[in-house]
Amino acid sequence: MGKYASIRYRQLLNENNITQSMSYKGNCYDNAAVESFFATLKKEFIYRNYFLTREEAKQQIFEYIEIFYNRYRRHSKLNYLSPVEFENLNYHS
Repeated sequence: MGKYASIRYRQLLNENNITQSMSYKGNCYDNAAVESFFATLKKEFIYRNYFLTREEAKQQIFEYIEIFYNRYRRHSKLNYLSPVEFENLNYHS
């Protein structure tokens, strides 16, 4: 069983009221957005840094996502706005 179908993973989703979306095997479009995000995370941050501990990695990855990726990094799919700018623009429209 794959990691996204594991019992613990599904329990974690359930505990956080997250609905899992999985389609049939081979549907390349189902997880395209999350796969793109993880590819970017690895290329732009993970592979460029060295972490002494798992806790340090967790903290730095959290900061990369919450501070840089969501607030400052421009996304071509969002008309070169950051996710926060895009959400604010659409929320106030």
